[in-house]
Amino acid sequence: MPATDETEALDHCALAKGTYAFVSLGCAKNLVDSERMLGLLQLDGYQLVAEPQGVDFVIINTCGFIDSARDESYGVIQEMLELKRRGDVRGVIVSGCLAEREKERLLETCPEIDRLVGVFSREEITKVADRLIGGLDEQRSVFHPAPIHALPDRNRLRITPRHFAYLKISEGCDRLCTFCAIPKMRGKHVSKPMEEVLAEAKELADDGVRELIVVAQDTTYYGKDLYGRPRLVELLEMLEQVEGVDWIRLLYLYPMYLSDALIERIALSRRIVPYLDMPLQHINDVVLRRMQRRVNRSATEALIGRMREKIPGLVLRTTFLVGFPGETEEQFQELDEFVQAQRFERMGVFVYSYEGDTPSAKLPGHLSDEIKQRRRDQLMASQQVIALEYNEKQIGQRHDVLIDRAVPDEPRAWIGRTYADAPDIDGVVYVSGRRLKPGQIVSCEIVATQGYDLIAAAVNKPK
Repeated sequence: MPATDETEALDHCALAKGTYAFVSLGCAKNLVDSERMLGLLQLDGYQLVAEPQGVDFVIINTCGFIDSARDESYGVIQEMLELKRRGDVRGVIVSGCLAEREKERLLETCPEIDRLVGVFSREEITKVADRLIGGLDEQRSVFHPAPIHALPDRNRLRITPRHFAYLKISEGCDRLCTFCAIPKMRGKHVSKPMEEVLAEAKELADDGVRELIVVAQDTTYYGKDLYGRPRLVELLEMLEQVEGVDWIRLLYLYPMYLSDALIERIALSRRIVPYLDMPLQHINDVVLRRMQRRVNRSATEALIGRMREKIPGLVLRTTFLVGFPGETEEQFQELDEFVQAQRFERMGVFVYSYEGDTPSAKLPGHLSDEIKQRRRDQLMASQQVIALEYNEKQIGQRHDVLIDRAVPDEPRAWIGRTYADAPDIDGVVYVSGRRLKPGQIVSCEIVATQGYDLIAAAVNKPK
């Protein structure tokens, strides 16, 4: 949220309404929801504090995607409820995907939760807080149906560093992948109108953002519901004109609508970094059909080939899912060989998580945890060799590095990222240099590697 006289004045009077702490879990899309709720609470006069002890309430914006994410969410909920039992916190509000997915069952599991706020009810957060502060107990949960128009994300109180921000261009997903519960939690795909996305991007740029990270559940599908066809290319052309933005990074690109026109737009752009996140999940045709991915191996290989040919310096990130019901050893080995052949610069691997409310739960051939974990470890071992070799090739090269933060207690040492590194999911670059500060882009020479990270020396003045 840009600093204004209004928001500064509200900061001074926030104690009149109450204090709160906030815990944001899950993906970048969930983080945007968190920032929107934080912005609404600030504008309404509530004061955010860093630690929960002594606050009027804590909000936990949860993730409910898979077992491990739910376990983390439940762990934080129990931690905050323990503070409530000790009298250190007056109330606990749970919002986000876990609340949306489990609804009232969550209150049965954790009856000490004071309020539940569903994904599509985040705009009600100030009313929920007011009722909690006022001791009004007649409504403990707020759930709205999925909206037919995307919710607004302007006037956020950002918790990312000032120089980068996530820009959510749509909500929900029309894909029916058999392993995924996101459509149940996030609803059908709804795009923001282009003029709204552009206004939000300008607001972020005015607040110091140099890197816009474009996110959605299905980025390449953007605009299909509003305009009758995907219009990500036109949206990117508009975003490239926003003054102050140097890098535009694209995440969550579903391969089906990754068109030649989009590839050309990226290839010709000076601001869209040649880093593309395209989750593939698998490569065996039988497994892909059981996943209902609506793509096959030959089309995927052809697409990757066009991308490599057309986009100079392309860094391709993908994710795979191993241990899907019925996945044979031969099908897994085909995936492993594909990874070794394609040499993705960035890659993540997940094990299949049994989700009882998804179609894959009813498929035959569920595998043991031991088999799933072994396959994950093998695929990550194959990728590790590729990633470390990629890093070794960067030694002696010069790259622009966006400085994120200082190294604690180390003068002239900084942590940044090249275009090849998205925040929080990829490696970093340790930079030595004088008079640097977060948000600057500085040309650096890569001098060494440190596992998945790089070590560099600044060679020019920052931009």
